[in-house]
Amino acid sequence: MMVNIVIDGKKLEVEESTTILQAAQQLDINIPSLCYHPVLEPYAACRVCVVEVLVKGKTDVVTSCNNKVQEGMEIQTASERALRARKLNVEMLMARAPAAEPLKEIAKDLGIEKTRFEIEDPDEKCILCGLCVRACQDVVGAEAISFVERGKNRFVSPPYGEPSEACIGCTACAYFCPTDCITYEDIKGRKVIHSELHLGPETAIRVPIHQAVPMVPFIDEETCIHFKTGECKICAQVCPKDAVDHDQQDEILDLEVGSVILATGYKQFDASRIAPYGYGHLDNVLNGLEFERLVNASGPTGGKVKCANGEEPKAVGIVHCVGSRDENYNEYCSRVCCMYSLKFAHLLNEKTDAVVYDFYIDMRCFGKGYEEFYHRLLEEGTKFIRGRVSEITEVPLTPEEEGRLIIRVEDTLLGALRRIPVDMVILATGLEPSVDHNKIAKTFNISCTQDTFFLERHPKLAPASTFSDGIFLAGCCQSPKDIPDTVGQAGAAAAEALALADKGTFELEPITAVIDEDLCSGCQMCVNLCPFTAITYNKEKGISEINDALCKGCGTCVAACPSSASHQKHYRDEQIFAEIEGMLIE
Repeated sequence: MMVNIVIDGKKLEVEESTTILQAAQQLDINIPSLCYHPVLEPYAACRVCVVEVLVKGKTDVVTSCNNKVQEGMEIQTASERALRARKLNVEMLMARAPAAEPLKEIAKDLGIEKTRFEIEDPDEKCILCGLCVRACQDVVGAEAISFVERGKNRFVSPPYGEPSEACIGCTACAYFCPTDCITYEDIKGRKVIHSELHLGPETAIRVPIHQAVPMVPFIDEETCIHFKTGECKICAQVCPKDAVDHDQQDEILDLEVGSVILATGYKQFDASRIAPYGYGHLDNVLNGLEFERLVNASGPTGGKVKCANGEEPKAVGIVHCVGSRDENYNEYCSRVCCMYSLKFAHLLNEKTDAVVYDFYIDMRCFGKGYEEFYHRLLEEGTKFIRGRVSEITEVPLTPEEEGRLIIRVEDTLLGALRRIPVDMVILATGLEPSVDHNKIAKTFNISCTQDTFFLERHPKLAPASTFSDGIFLAGCCQSPKDIPDTVGQAGAAAAEALALADKGTFELEPITAVIDEDLCSGCQMCVNLCPFTAITYNKEKGISEINDALCKGCGTCVAACPSSASHQKHYRDEQIFAEIEGMLIE
C-alpha cells in the first residue's frame, strides 16, 4: 500500500512499510545517523537521526531510522526542535566517546565545538550503538560478543573478557562498527599481511580477479560465514535479481562435442620450496602476485607499497628466476619473469623513493619494445646485479643490517660476494602446470613433455594442435608464455576448432601402422604401449588390430613389437633398404 507524505516541503509517495530515514534518502535528504545499517534491524541506539513529524494534528520528535511513514505525515528533518534534540544527543555521545571521528564530523556540521557533559575517557571511541553485537548474533550467528554491565558502565566484550572459541574471525563486528573502535589485528603486530593479498576482492562472494572473463562471481565456501554458522545470507538479501543461491550443488554434465580446447593455465611456483629465500617465515619476502596486489590501486593499501609494519620501504630487492632455470626445480625458463620484474622495478621507482636492486642471471627481453623498457629502467636508476641470490636472511653482521633483510649474492660482474640490506624482497617466481597434466593427457590421448607441459603437434608449424584430431592447446598449458602470445595462441586454437566444425570432416594420417596377422603372436605388448589407444586385441583371432582412424603413425608399436609383426606404411624395412641401395649405386 502506498502513502503520501511531505519531507521538508517535498511531496513523496512511498510504500507504507518505509521508514522516515529511507524515505528521506529517496529525496537525497541527509539525516545523520551512527547506528543505522540497511541490512540490520534499526534500534535507534544513537538517537542522532531525530526529526520532527506532524501527523493527525500532533507534532512529535522521533527517531527516523525505526519509525515508519503514515498517510499525510509531514516531516521536518532540520526544524529548530529537531536540531535542538539532535545536538543534545550528540553532546551526550561526545561525552561517552570523544575520540570517535564520525561523531566529531557530525558535531562539526551541527556547530558543536565541545560537550557540556563530563568526559571520563578521552580516548574512547565506542558509542554503544550495538551494531557489532547484532552483527555477531543476528548475521553471523556466532554470539562471540555481547553487552556487559548496565548504565554508564556498559561496554562490549567477549565472555569473561577473553577471546571466545565461538569467534570465527569473520571481522563482521569491525565491518559494521561506525567509529572504527573494533580492529582486527595480527598477533605479531603487523599492519600489512602480504600473504593475504589476493588479486581479486577479499570478500567471500567475489569474482576470481578484477579482469575475469566472464565476469561471474562465486562464493568461497571456506570464508563464507553462512557455510560456517548457517546464518548471514546478506548477499542474497541485497541482490536485486535473486541470483544468489547458497543451496546450489555442483553438477556434472555429459556433453558431446566435436573439438576440445585445453587451456588449463598455470600455477605460480611455490617459493617456500626454496628455504634459503625465507618465503613464508620472513614477513617482507613476497612473491610476484602478492606484490601485484599490493601496488594495485583497488588493493587493501590503495596502491601504496607498504612493509609489514606499515612503513614504506627504503630499499627493495627483486630476485629473478625463482624456481626457473634451476636443475633442482625447473630447468626451463618461465619467460615472463624478467619483464614483470622490470615492471615491478618501474612501479617502485614511480610510487616510492626506495632504492631498487634487481638480481638477474641473464636479462631476457625478447619481445617488441622489451629491450627499450630495460634501458628505461637503467635510466631510472635501478641497480642491476648479475648473479644468483644464495640466501635471504635476517641475521645482521653490521649495525646497518639491523632490523633489515640481507640478500647474499655473488656479483659475477664484480667477481665478489656481496651482502645487500633491504626492507622488502620480491621473488619473481616462475610458472608451472596448474594441474596433473599426465592425468589429463591420458584422458585426451595426447602427450606431455619432460616438463609435464602438453606436447604440441609441431613446435613451429602447428603450435596449437596436438596429435589427437580435435584437441587443441591454448596458453600456458603448452609452455610458459606472456599475455600477447597466450592471446595469439588462443585465437589460433579457436580458429582451428571452428574450421574443423565448419568443414565437418578431417583427414586421416596417411602414415599409420599395420599388423601382419601371420607374424603377430598376440602378446598384446603394443596394446599397452599405444598412446592413442588405437590398438585392440581380437580374442577370436588371437592377434592385435589397429584402428586407422585413431592411429597417428608414431611408430611406438613398430619399435616395440618383438615378432616384427607391426610395420609403418611407407616406411617398411624393404623400402628403407631399397632407398639406401639406390643411394649407393653409382
